[in-house]
Amino acid sequence: MLSASEYEAREKKFLQSYAVKASETKGRIFEEEPPSFRSHFQRDRDRIIHCEAFRRLEYKTQVFANDEGDHYRTRLTHTLEVAQISRTIARTLGLNEDLAEAIALAHDLGHTPFGHRGEETLDALMKSHGGYEHNHQSYRIITKLERRYPEFDGLNLCYEVREGVAKHSGEYNKPNLSDFSDDGYPNLEAQVVDCADQIAYMNHDLDDGLQSQKISFDQLEEVSLWKDNFNAVKEKYPNAKPKLLKYQTIRRLITLLILDLQEEALRRIHEYKIKTVNDVRERGKNCIRFSPKQEKRNTELLQFLYAHFYRHPDIEKMAKRSDAVISGLYEVYLNNIELLPKSLCEKIKAEGKRERSVCDYIAGMTDRYALLQYKELIGVTL
Repeated sequence: MLSASEYEAREKKFLQSYAVKASETKGRIFEEEPPSFRSHFQRDRDRIIHCEAFRRLEYKTQVFANDEGDHYRTRLTHTLEVAQISRTIARTLGLNEDLAEAIALAHDLGHTPFGHRGEETLDALMKSHGGYEHNHQSYRIITKLERRYPEFDGLNLCYEVREGVAKHSGEYNKPNLSDFSDDGYPNLEAQVVDCADQIAYMNHDLDDGLQSQKISFDQLEEVSLWKDNFNAVKEKYPNAKPKLLKYQTIRRLITLLILDLQEEALRRIHEYKIKTVNDVRERGKNCIRFSPKQEKRNTELLQFLYAHFYRHPDIEKMAKRSDAVISGLYEVYLNNIELLPKSLCEKIKAEGKRERSVCDYIAGMTDRYALLQYKELIGVTL
């Protein structure tokens, strides 16, 4: 059987010098016995997969609410796609796949029910109490809110995983968390996850948008990235049905984006003379990015998705339902804390922080549980 120390020795042998090695982790908040048959980052990955917040992602909105159909992405399937793409990119760049996977699996734990609209509603409700931001909530989940171990709250993950979650999709050197405020840019594995997230959602939102007929092939003719690749697929498979053309175009787009990212990353690593993890932190610029040309085309595609899909009248209708549910639940719980779980109610009485506790409780709900609670407490089915 391969031991943890033997596995970590392989990392040192085969990974690039600027990759994070599990044996060189900055450690955990609470000291623990080292794992015997897994690396530190493999242990972190497993803890994330087994936590309650991860399981709840299955019934949380990506774009479509959970009750809209069985084949649309959920927050869980999105997370799994990000993890798969992250591992692929990390492997080809000689980075630590396990670290990238762990960060990817945790990056959306803090999402509310009903997707980004739910987050916007909670943020507005919490404006006078610190606001709400899903990346910070993900960090609170892995460091405080998950309770599975007698010795500590949270999952007690390694520094590098916590850092990747805290600095995901934001100003890397200003994550607004004191643990990381002076640490510069995160490891390359975290930067990989940030880009893999974009690759995943751009492509699966195209897939779901076409599947739902909220957007059409004709509309996508105005997007050069889609048009060029769709035409190439049609030329190769002239007799293919539209559904097959869709799948093959998206497959081609994912490959194209990964290859562009890899090539640009290697170019930047060479240009910036990156040799160590500290070089990455001190550089002051992302090393993992798309090429300028590809970023421009990505922006065009994202602008299309915002205009024609995310702001589609049917999606907006779902968003208004979300506003009503989350606002209604917040008001009811805030004024009637006895309706909350007994342990949370007792905590509020002992420690205060009523607004944040109510916010945490609602943020952790799945779409269907939020709708059920709204029906039970307010008497309206939405």
